[in-house]
Amino acid sequence: MSTTETDPLPRWSVADVHEGLDARSFVDAMERIGAGAGRLVALFDEHDVRAIDTRPVTAADGAAADAVIGAYNTFSEEFNELGAVVYSTIATDSRHEHAQALASQLDVHEAKIGPLVARLADWVHALGVDELATVSSEVAEHQGPLARLDERAGHQMTEAEEGLYAELATTGSGAWGRLHSDITSQLTTKVRFPGGRTETMPMPAVRGLGTSPDPEIRRAGYDAEMQAWPRVDTSVAAAMNAIKGEANSVNRRRNWKSPLDASLFANSVSRATFDAMQAAITDALPDFRRWMRIKARLHGHTGGLPWWDLEAPLPHVASSISWSDGIDWVRSAFATYSDQLAGLVDRSLSEHWIDAEPRDGKTGGAFCMSFKDDRSLVLLNWAGSVSSAQTTAHELGHAYHNTTLAGRTALQKRVPMALAETASIFCETLAVEAGLSRLEGPERLALLDVDLAGSNQVVVDIHSRFLFESEVFARRQRGTLGVSELNELMLQAQADAYGDGIDLDTRHPHMWILKPHYYGSHFYNWPYTYGLLFGLGLYARYQADPERFRIGYDDLLSRAGMDTAEQLGEAFGLDVTDVGFWTASLDVCRGRIAQYADLAAERSAAE
Repeated sequence: MSTTETDPLPRWSVADVHEGLDARSFVDAMERIGAGAGRLVALFDEHDVRAIDTRPVTAADGAAADAVIGAYNTFSEEFNELGAVVYSTIATDSRHEHAQALASQLDVHEAKIGPLVARLADWVHALGVDELATVSSEVAEHQGPLARLDERAGHQMTEAEEGLYAELATTGSGAWGRLHSDITSQLTTKVRFPGGRTETMPMPAVRGLGTSPDPEIRRAGYDAEMQAWPRVDTSVAAAMNAIKGEANSVNRRRNWKSPLDASLFANSVSRATFDAMQAAITDALPDFRRWMRIKARLHGHTGGLPWWDLEAPLPHVASSISWSDGIDWVRSAFATYSDQLAGLVDRSLSEHWIDAEPRDGKTGGAFCMSFKDDRSLVLLNWAGSVSSAQTTAHELGHAYHNTTLAGRTALQKRVPMALAETASIFCETLAVEAGLSRLEGPERLALLDVDLAGSNQVVVDIHSRFLFESEVFARRQRGTLGVSELNELMLQAQADAYGDGIDLDTRHPHMWILKPHYYGSHFYNWPYTYGLLFGLGLYARYQADPERFRIGYDDLLSRAGMDTAEQLGEAFGLDVTDVGFWTASLDVCRGRIAQYADLAAERSAAE
């Protein structure tokens, strides 16, 4: 693994579509979206697509379905492309006031369009999806998504209430979510480095210090975080309370027994599947705690692992990696699957899909969003680590998924969060397996260390976030939560999930402040675990019969917005309602932990 970061890091560009937010083409597109939103609402009104009395379908209903579904898909594609252009600026510069204003304008248009999906759900529920499919080619093409809308109809408010909520959400949860993003992306803090040097850094860069090979620098980054997050905790606590309070009220009016039930439905995952996964996770927690204690010993600790060492690279092993070497690793790993997948890496660079440099005002973490046609935009905060390279493979996996969805309509590619992680985890696994296949001894141990740190995050830390959010929702029913209470809930959730795997005195009470998932979607935590374990199950199928897997894989990905989680599993002979499936996926992690333990013992014996 290479050691020095000297490469210029790429930045994304949307200039080939719109040269700027003041360009004539962009201004015209914004005007079209405004007019298009009004026309789409008028079309739904014209055909009376809303809650109606049950009756037999007619040819006129078929014509109405063809008109409104076709128009909705066309508008949504244009709207999503324009939204990606605006957000590509905000995500990399949250201080860009013009982009923020444009995003608010788009929110207003979205508030007009959002309730139309609810109206469509009520309409198809009254007439019947199967019956409409006999008179509408559009319904026949969208039976999977419309069947989900049919089921959703029982969990909707009245048309007037849904419309009012969509409008109010722009100044409610939507505004609070943007406030969280702005506050956290603009936060900087002083880091006191070993030797007395002090540097003011943006928070994404501070958090990136957690992968430094120098333990004193990792601790310095952690200490800087502990000083920085309390400066914004009151504002962010207000955002948390507003967003979760709003969700509780709306879920109650939509007849959901719990916020989790709403989340499961939104992800097309049954309660039986979720319970099976959770049972397997609970059984696996002691194995991950054992791994953390082994890692702690490698770093010279006698008890649990300090929080600042959770993502620490292995001591005395070269752990930094240049951008060019990192991208070469991803490309070569993808090539073991197909030339098409490897080619995506080169295409993402030549077409400027990737923004990798951490900088002030840029959103932390990493994500991939669909852009135009089969193109994506990939945000990274490259830290020059093997973990950063794995994250790159993960996000480019999302980009590959988007290429398979390009031929689907907007209604067909409303991919639930849990199923959206399928390709990303598969691609990340390709990268890990490619590395393990050629490494031995200390280098193999180092890669296992990075991989297990990632799995530990997705299984153990995500479990702590699930426990935390569950308790926040429950307590928010009774009143608002203060900063101290939120900190205490986070500390307790981490103790319950991590147990003796970590040094409990070093827990991170402010994790609720920095994670954007709490402020955009609800229970955007367990879907990551679902994606990891489902992806590992798919990888096992790939290993068993590579050629047969390749034949069906792209179609499976393209259907992620059309089928349920159970249906997608069945397509590859996987029963996701069975605890055994999830246990088998976690056994892959257990196997890597066993290898890690053996190599760690060999290393200790040699020292």
